[in-house]
Amino acid sequence: MISIINDDIFVSATCQDILATLARQFKKRRLEKGYSRLSLQSVTGVPAPTIARFENIHKTSLESFVKLAMALGYQDELASLFAEDKYFTMEEMETIKKNKNRQRGTRKC
Repeated sequence: MISIINDDIFVSATCQDILATLARQFKKRRLEKGYSRLSLQSVTGVPAPTIARFENIHKTSLESFVKLAMALGYQDELASLFAEDKYFTMEEMETIKKNKNRQRGTRKC
């Protein structure tokens, strides 16, 4: 398991740690931009209770998360999230290289 060094760097974390940090960072940015939950609701179509749920218990749909992030100007960061290869071992690098143009997963029965 990995620990969070600060709100910007995930050295190692659980899924819940990352969700909590994202929700905390989102709320901070929302408030900095002067959005209330109701005003953000009118901009995004995401209901205010859904925004509160994300901020307080760190749960929301991916669609709502993307709408909220876009409203705060983070669409480029979202679009680049999986844009580059990421590997940790030479074996993983070779697997990625081999599967570069792959269109489908493998069938495992």
